[in-house]
Amino acid sequence: MHQIQEKILELAETQDVLSLGIRPLGRLIGVDRPQIVKHHLIQLQKLGLLKPKSREDIQQFLQHSSTLQPSFVQIPVVGAANCGPATFFADEHIEKYLTISHSLLKKRGNIFALVAKGNSMNNARVNGNAPIEDKDYVLIDGDQRTPSSGDYVLSIIDDAANIKKYTRTEDGNIALVSESTEKFAPIYISEDDRFMVNGKVIQVIKGARNA
Repeated sequence: MHQIQEKILELAETQDVLSLGIRPLGRLIGVDRPQIVKHHLIQLQKLGLLKPKSREDIQQFLQHSSTLQPSFVQIPVVGAANCGPATFFADEHIEKYLTISHSLLKKRGNIFALVAKGNSMNNARVNGNAPIEDKDYVLIDGDQRTPSSGDYVLSIIDDAANIKKYTRTEDGNIALVSESTEKFAPIYISEDDRFMVNGKVIQVIKGARNA
């Protein structure tokens, strides 16, 4: 079987691929030529391997297969965040998706990813393990917008995104701190700044530098 057909069938286990549309389906499986995606969809239908799935079909499959094999989730990659000065503008458009096993995530829902730019967090240890290095994928929990001191966060300053360690100063203000093998000055936040926490860093996925 063609590799593209295998990817379509794998995705079809949890989604109705026939209702997605050719271009969105192509983005999910990493094929940017709609005519090729359409051709393989037709071939799978002719072979009787692909048919529309109802919501009930998908739910039943997930419940049955969860105890038999790993399940996966598609995490949207919504742009880049700087690990240095806040110079990269925050983007909300979806560039692609990461396929990640549910077993690697403690939480499901409202999780998105960014590509780290720069080295100001290359000495950090997310969950005591992986540092955040240039071109890593950084997973963000968008529901956690009220961080505790010491959390790694995605913050937006003047519409620019950055990843830093969130801390509180002795006078109660906010300092966004780098953890790096290089020297970076903290970013101090005042009440007059256009600042918000857009989520908490929950995981780092390595290997983007070779993608």
